[in-house]
Amino acid sequence: MKSAVFALCLAAASVCAAKEVSVHDPVMAKEGDTWYVFSTGPGITFYSSKNMKDWMPEGRVFKGDPAWAKRAAPTFDGHVWAPDVHFHNGKYYLYYSVSGFGKNTSGIGVTVNKTLNPRSSDYRWEDKGMVLQSVPVRDDWNAIDPNIVEDGKGGAWMAFGSFWSGLKLVKLNADWTGLAEPQEWHAIASRSRGPSVADKSAGPDEIEAPFIFKKGDYYYLFASFGLCCRKGDSTYHVVVGRSRDVTGPYVDRNGVDMMKGGGSVVIAGDKDWKGLGHNSAYTIDGKDYMVLHAYETVDNYLQKLKIMEMKWDATGWPTVDAADLNRYRSNQLPSP
Repeated sequence: MKSAVFALCLAAASVCAAKEVSVHDPVMAKEGDTWYVFSTGPGITFYSSKNMKDWMPEGRVFKGDPAWAKRAAPTFDGHVWAPDVHFHNGKYYLYYSVSGFGKNTSGIGVTVNKTLNPRSSDYRWEDKGMVLQSVPVRDDWNAIDPNIVEDGKGGAWMAFGSFWSGLKLVKLNADWTGLAEPQEWHAIASRSRGPSVADKSAGPDEIEAPFIFKKGDYYYLFASFGLCCRKGDSTYHVVVGRSRDVTGPYVDRNGVDMMKGGGSVVIAGDKDWKGLGHNSAYTIDGKDYMVLHAYETVDNYLQKLKIMEMKWDATGWPTVDAADLNRYRSNQLPSP
């Protein structure tokens, strides 16, 4: 009996000691039989997996800093924020942002590659430079957290934004590397402090990280409300609204426009997990999934990767099971 108990203790210790994938702001793409997760980090950190559970570190996308980063964000420290990845016209487009924390000295750029496989002879990221920039006092929005969505009519749009006057949507050009001309802009979500104020302060309006997911007749706009990056004091949580048109208006379950503070809670965490947010969403083999980060209470609020199945209620709204936060455990493999 003692040997059996000892074996159980060893097994439990092994599980506890297993290293999980620690990421902020994860997005995901699949090439062939391999999944890739990209996240905020030095040069954009990324991982590969054959099963969405066991992940191998693959290093970083940028070996150095994007050439334009310091011009847009003088306090840029090498951490590239909030990527978004899409396959378009035979290539992978990876959007990213550079900024200074709490400032709208920010810019969104895009880099392009034929493959996501770092062991391929075709693997070579080609940075196309800055797509959009925000400047203090001039702009009442913040050029971070890009997400690209297609409108089903041949057009592509970039949602973005953090704090200030909220989330925006702007049309991209045919190359997906700049803004369409003439420019077309839309405001899609806000927790506004009142009249537009273009100043250096982010203000109290805690909204960021848009991700637009098409399902059936609707576009679903996910956003993160609350504060990230404060360990146990983090209040980050995921909300959603929907629209039949990619440009909005997006309304929540109660019909409240997200431009007027609307947003129905999808998941807000529990005693075990805090600071849930900056999600992405995908359809994989006929199922829908939400990908996000969450801070684990018992591990000193370390941020960890979560992939949760997303289901839909009778009225067409997305739901996730909070118990999946503990069920899903990533496993970080040794570096190649």
